[in-house]
Amino acid sequence: MTKYHELIRQFIGIYGGTEEGIRIFEAPGRINLIGEHIDYNGGHVLPVALEMTNVVIARPNGTDRLNLAATSLPDRVSADIHALENYKNLPWGSYQCGVAYVLQQKGYSIVGCDLLYHGTVPYGAGLSSSASIEVATAVALAKLGGRDELNMVEIALLAQEAENKYVGMKCGIMDQFAAAMAKKNHAIFLDCSTLEYRYVPLELGDYTIVITNTNAPHKLTESQYNQRRAECEQALAVINANGGNYPHLCSMSLDELESFKRCFKEEARVLYRRARHCVTEEARTVESLKALESGDIETFGKLLCEANISIRDDYEATGKELDAVFDIAMGIDGVIGSRMTGGGFGGCNISIVRKDRVEPFKKIMEEEYTKAVGYAPSFYQSNAGEGAREVYLK
Repeated sequence: MTKYHELIRQFIGIYGGTEEGIRIFEAPGRINLIGEHIDYNGGHVLPVALEMTNVVIARPNGTDRLNLAATSLPDRVSADIHALENYKNLPWGSYQCGVAYVLQQKGYSIVGCDLLYHGTVPYGAGLSSSASIEVATAVALAKLGGRDELNMVEIALLAQEAENKYVGMKCGIMDQFAAAMAKKNHAIFLDCSTLEYRYVPLELGDYTIVITNTNAPHKLTESQYNQRRAECEQALAVINANGGNYPHLCSMSLDELESFKRCFKEEARVLYRRARHCVTEEARTVESLKALESGDIETFGKLLCEANISIRDDYEATGKELDAVFDIAMGIDGVIGSRMTGGGFGGCNISIVRKDRVEPFKKIMEEEYTKAVGYAPSFYQSNAGEGAREVYLK
């Protein structure tokens, strides 16, 4: 019995009926190799989908209700499809209701249905469990509502709009784009200002990516994420008020940014540092693409380290747990690069580790990290996975 058959069995246990009309949808979590906090600053990013996913088992129910259940949560949610604007503050389910609301506002037909969620993307780890849920929900609701052919870039944009305007998290497009558009064994080099993209084979040779979860959950709506975005907007405003004419921070070179340094008075120096991270991170991301495409994994690893230092010192989006993982990783034999990934303020680190050193890496990291912060990390390894899709059982 596959996991899908087991989930169908659980679905019927909750909602009754038979297997008739049941459909299965799935979307992945992601890591971002490099390009952190610049998706909302007009920069390039390099995300990779994970094989860890969120699955939605779905079936129309012939009513005006969206009924939500999850394998990991005891409480269920029921929402009126004619009053979807009213569910912004649920203990859980607001992401799903937000997606349904945005789809409906954009002309998609939303029908009453029963939904069961099951996820292997760790929640609160910075691996985009929320974007995965949003995109899987969007695909499920759109298809149950009669849309057989979907524009997946549009689905990503609608999912982002739900998170921005309904949930209140001012995220960029990267997470939803990766969940919707990912390709197996590839990263996506995405220009977040134009949505132009290309797939990049992820070939690391003798090395592999180890994800270390600090187990210090970040709750982004309550964190400094929205504050960082506001600071970037303020920095751009200072620059453009002093003779600049830039659409985004990432459309500047470092030399251009430095020519405006005098415009940032003492109390605004923090804004300059935020801008400096964005500008240098954009350059690192472009260099990382070149390194990956030429097979220069060591240069790629060095760029990851530089990115971590920038987001720690200039963007201040790490914290003691992520700082501890980075410092420990860089002292372990066989590691050629390491950095935080995701929104930060907790969550995960990615390290580029020689394949024959993965187990020693985990052992040393667990011992040293536990000693440093008082509790153990978790580890994940995953190949680059597929984007959102409907699953058809044979």
